Amino acid sequence: MIKQSKMKKSRRLQRKRRHYRVRRKIWGTAERPRLTVYRSLRNIEGQLINDDESRTLLGFSTLSPELADFEADGDHRRVEESFEAGRKLAEKAVAEGISNVIFDRGGYPYHGRVKAFAEGAREGGLEF
Repeated sequence: MIKQSKMKKSRRLQRKRRHYRVRRKIWGTAERPRLTVYRSLRNIEGQLINDDESRTLLGFSTLSPELADFEADGDHRRVEESFEAGRKLAEKAVAEGISNVIFDRGGYPYHGRVKAFAEGAREGGLEF
């Protein structure tokens, strides 16, 4: 756990603390892997993780070549890219035989790009 007693509480450390708090309750298995999200300023990445074996099953990012030709037509380009990335990840997971996951928002608020990624994954066929 990260202690913040004397140092300034930065946004990065606050997110880490929230993520640790969420991770105490969430555990991915082979039958129901953990769908974790990492959001940077420009991109978003999702991974399916089996915590029993400490193994990443598959992942997808907005930097993936499959999204290189994706053109967003609205004002919220990154939100639309996040939705599409979630949908593509779900399609790859369904092709691998994974349909049920547990969602790990990674300490981020369930809002904006994280929410769009989750909704895209639901539309692509994942259940959580």
